[in-house]
Amino acid sequence: MRARFIHSIHDIPSSLWNQLCGVDYPFLRHEFFTALEDSKSTTRATGWEPHHLLVEDESDGKEDNKILLVMPLFLKHHSYGEYVFDWSWADAYQRHGEDYYPKLLNAIPFTPATGPRWGLIEAAKNDEALSHSILAFAFEAIEKEAKVNNFSSSHYLFTNKASDPYFKSTSYSKRTGCQYHWLNDDYSSFEDFLSRFNSRKRKNLKKERQKVSEQNIQLVIKESSSITDEDWQSFYLFYHMTYFKRSGRQGYLSESFFPLLTTLLHEHLMMVQSVKEGEVIAAALYFKDSRTLYGRYWGCKEEYDQLHFEACYYQGIEYAIKNKLQKFDPGAQGEHKIQRGFTPTETFSYHWINHPQFNEAIERFVRTEEKEIKEYIKLASERLPFKSVDP
Repeated sequence: MRARFIHSIHDIPSSLWNQLCGVDYPFLRHEFFTALEDSKSTTRATGWEPHHLLVEDESDGKEDNKILLVMPLFLKHHSYGEYVFDWSWADAYQRHGEDYYPKLLNAIPFTPATGPRWGLIEAAKNDEALSHSILAFAFEAIEKEAKVNNFSSSHYLFTNKASDPYFKSTSYSKRTGCQYHWLNDDYSSFEDFLSRFNSRKRKNLKKERQKVSEQNIQLVIKESSSITDEDWQSFYLFYHMTYFKRSGRQGYLSESFFPLLTTLLHEHLMMVQSVKEGEVIAAALYFKDSRTLYGRYWGCKEEYDQLHFEACYYQGIEYAIKNKLQKFDPGAQGEHKIQRGFTPTETFSYHWINHPQFNEAIERFVRTEEKEIKEYIKLASERLPFKSVDP
């Protein structure tokens, strides 16, 4: 086997990448990385420098080697847009006169959604020994790349359960986090979902939805290629206004990124527009696959009472129920989601640290943190709004 690092998603044909990664999960598709790269959202200048890994089979001796694995990788010059926060690690490096950046990152840019983080040749998907052999070679190649180039570390963020066995054979530090996911318990309607709430929580949620209606705001769902250039223009304005309000910074994604989605990934898109007196005043953008709805971006012209909850949560729940999706992942953070029926859920990331002493310190940190996160999830789950079920 041979490892090769490429510096653009265009260095591999989309058909070959998607053959290994599949086309259901939107964030691992060649087209998603194309939209990011072609819109200049992932470049060295933005701190997201493409450095994707290909593992090739050289055994047949042919010039065009068969690709066994593809893995999106980025050379990171900061920690923005990752949602697994390691700023304290970077600070510790700086205090000791060491460089934390650049680092290698296997993640979906600006997207804290759990899912697959690489694509394997079909034969390896049904051959445990072969898949483990390929992944072990890939991890070794990434470590070697880091050591040769003096990169501090490599990180694998929001990995799914199917990835866990491959990391168990490594010495990487496993880090636990928490998000809030809505799970479809075979609900037939939003009212059926609400019927599982206790009385007080149900009334509170209905009042929130009623307040939106009382402000004469209508919610309009647009899907796929029905999202127009005009829709994207207004959405981009809302998106940036919201980022400025929160942090005084521009959003991570450039203006050209969003229209590219209509061309490249239209079947994965859903937008909820908020309309008042014929004018679009806010919008929420979702992605979807065959099982999961992903709430990704939100923006508004001005604040309206409870509109964020309606556009970003309740419309998503209604859509998931109607389309028989199993899960709704509304994005990172937000304890306020618990009382609205979103279950505290563990997330995972894995970290390889080149510096031995820092590696030991970080391993101790994540073990302590894991205990705290698990205890938090246990306590937070007791605050869910659902009626108690007698054993």
